[in-house]
Amino acid sequence: MAARRTAAAAPGGDTESSPLDAFCPLDELMPWSVRPLRTGRTWVSGPDPAALRARWERLAAAGAEERERLFAPTRSRTPHTSVAALPGHSTGTARFARAPGPCPDPVRVLHGPYDEQWLLPDHRLIDAARPELWRVADGRQLFAVEHGAVPEDSGPALSVTALLPDGYSPAGRPGRIRPLFRRPGGTEANLAPGLPELLRGRLGGGADPDAFTPEAVLAWILAAARPSPAGPLVPLPGDGEVWAAGVALGRELTRLQTRGGRDGERPRLPGGRRPYVRAALPARPGELSYDAGDEALTAGEGRIAPVPAAAWEFTAGGVRVLERWFRLRAAAATGLRTDGEVPDGLDAVGARGWTREWTSELLELITVLALVDGTAGRRKELAARLDAGPLIGPAELRSAGVLPAPARSRRPASVLGHQEEGPDGQFALL
Repeated sequence: MAARRTAAAAPGGDTESSPLDAFCPLDELMPWSVRPLRTGRTWVSGPDPAALRARWERLAAAGAEERERLFAPTRSRTPHTSVAALPGHSTGTARFARAPGPCPDPVRVLHGPYDEQWLLPDHRLIDAARPELWRVADGRQLFAVEHGAVPEDSGPALSVTALLPDGYSPAGRPGRIRPLFRRPGGTEANLAPGLPELLRGRLGGGADPDAFTPEAVLAWILAAARPSPAGPLVPLPGDGEVWAAGVALGRELTRLQTRGGRDGERPRLPGGRRPYVRAALPARPGELSYDAGDEALTAGEGRIAPVPAAAWEFTAGGVRVLERWFRLRAAAATGLRTDGEVPDGLDAVGARGWTREWTSELLELITVLALVDGTAGRRKELAARLDAGPLIGPAELRSAGVLPAPARSRRPASVLGHQEEGPDGQFALL
């Protein structure tokens, strides 16, 4: 009830009728969003880039009838579909059945909140690649990805990543993808027009010139957003000290979720708490289990310790992150599906056992999950301060003209900086 009372007294005359009414929908604060990628076929992505290359080579070398079967055609894509190249990637645009071309280098993508995988960046293979995302993906871009409404999750309600996200949500609800910038080069922030200026005027910038940059606003959103069935809700504080604390927390969460960011040091646990490989994981590790007494992960004869219980129990979208991450790779190591069945087609191609790279990634994932869980106390403290108010609510933003965001801010911006190859070698005008 505190949030309701303080919201009613906030400048701008907010008169919200319930505590959540004083929170702002993320959809209003970051108006441009994109639906998740839809590959249409599972074999174009996965945890092992070598397997993706092997699948391409198998498909390209197959005869016409076998290629049709292996391709796994859908209504959107068949070997005879002609489409434009993905922005930023000079892959073939001729029909795959006629001229497959060389295998494109797999690109790193974020699959779900904490799983970094690989994708073949060829538009002919992907049902809905969302070219508007590829067009703005560069060294300045950050993407916010929704997880779905699961209040009991261990971490934040959103992910922030510098990788291209596929928008997969373990909760089952498609996770909307919200780029921080609408244009390449970190220009035109995807924020309600006037929001940073209003926050600076209400909360004061102090001596920190970066207190209300687009990156700072995204950091606040990451730290403060709360899940709801209608999408994340974001409380905006009426107190500058609360804002500063939330931005600092969000920047730390961003550093952890982006594995050190572009310029930061990769996450590390304190000495004595860092996980190490005590016994190498076998080529086909089987099931993953956790020994709470020894703080150890075991899979077959493999053993990793110490692993904090918080990392093992960490959930996103109601799913235990470590278990799902491991299950996907254990299946890929043997060319099986996660249910143990043999897949039909290219998904079984390229299996080469458990890789050393996956072991290194597992150690880093354990570290990230433990450190994100370590921010739980600060996240709860921030939530309590926000519940006590005062808040800047939607009514004040409407009174200031920040909301509603104009309709154009919900559509992709026109990007005219380069030509993009269209179907069969033509060039598209953007």
